[in-house]
Amino acid sequence: MIQSIPKRVTFDEFIDWYPENSGHHYELHNGVIVEMPKPTGKHSEIAGFLNVEIGLLCRSGQLPYFIPKESVVKPYGDESGYEPDIIILDKQAVKLEPRWAKESIITMGSSIPLIVEVVSTNWHDDYALKLDAYEAMGISEYWIADYLGLGGKRYIGSPKLPTFSVCQLVDGEYQISRFRGDEPIVSGVFPEFDLTVDRVFNAIN
Repeated sequence: MIQSIPKRVTFDEFIDWYPENSGHHYELHNGVIVEMPKPTGKHSEIAGFLNVEIGLLCRSGQLPYFIPKESVVKPYGDESGYEPDIIILDKQAVKLEPRWAKESIITMGSSIPLIVEVVSTNWHDDYALKLDAYEAMGISEYWIADYLGLGGKRYIGSPKLPTFSVCQLVDGEYQISRFRGDEPIVSGVFPEFDLTVDRVFNAIN
């Protein structure tokens, strides 16, 4: 269950407060510090698998991207801060980030070609809160890996099945494509990504 720390704080107060070497993971949601649920083994397995596969595409294609171990994304004009499961950063664009070098904070959507969230019990955040924030920031692509089919019917349809959503920014708005089962996942940022949903959710190379 997600735990909230009721006192409202600013983004900078959240960054100053964040405990070092904590065994817990926190985000700031509209001024409220939220302790995030500890990832399950399957959640971590899928996130790790995608991290490796995307990293291999970056290296083999000699793309100007890298995957940081950790970072905080700060949406525009919002007292929120998110730590995505996977974030891909543009090596050149981050040089313009005012808080990257010292704090690992990303404030510009142009620095992020792709961001990925693996859905947990707090699925509302991934499908609504974060989608709106990432869209407003102008992040080119956002993947939602819902391996348990937890999202609401409005997001993944009925019957609810494991679904991989690819949100691509078109004219400032996300156009969402959903993939299931043995369907190959289609990405604009990584067109060479040729894995099916089943292979990703089962972490099969």
